Amino acid sequence: MSQENSCANCPLRKNYDENPNSFKGRFWKWHIKWCPGWKSYLKSLPDDERHTVIEKYK
Repeated sequence: MSQENSCANCPLRKNYDENPNSFKGRFWKWHIKWCPGWKSYLKSLPDDERHTVIEKYK
């Protein structure tokens, strides 16, 4: 599975979207601050989609 698909369909990201205050949600939010895969995923997105994702997950 490509990194783009992994991040787009990440189960932890889904947990964050459903309940940001859950342990898994908070862990995912902490994880994306330093994850090289997440940074690569963001770079692979078109500009408008990247800005939307960045705003959603500040």
